[in-house]
Amino acid sequence: MTPEASINVLGGALAPCSTKPLTGYFRDGHCNTCTQDSGSHTVCAVMTAEFLAYSKYVGNDLSTPRPEFGFAGLKPGDSWCLCAARFLQAHDEGCAPQVHLEATHRRALDIVPLRILEQYKA
Repeated sequence: MTPEASINVLGGALAPCSTKPLTGYFRDGHCNTCTQDSGSHTVCAVMTAEFLAYSKYVGNDLSTPRPEFGFAGLKPGDSWCLCAARFLQAHDEGCAPQVHLEATHRRALDIVPLRILEQYKA
């Protein structure tokens, strides 16, 4: 797996998203991606209680700890590399979290228009 260039949606260097909890497709703290990342984990989102409840409701429980995978569960305020399609779905449903644009990979733009991401700038 070769990561794509670490460029954000604004055209600059990709900033870190989170190391506590450690996030990213490569678990490197950045929303880096590659062709094998079919979920496009490219949007650096700030978790909210509303979004976490929504994500659980639609089948992706991000808040429950899964120690067998080394996953402590997310809580409001945590930053996480979110799948771009899930972000867009949450936007359409009115419960999208805020986004760190500098830490959101440019590949997110394949799914989410910049004008939408900018509405949620953290």
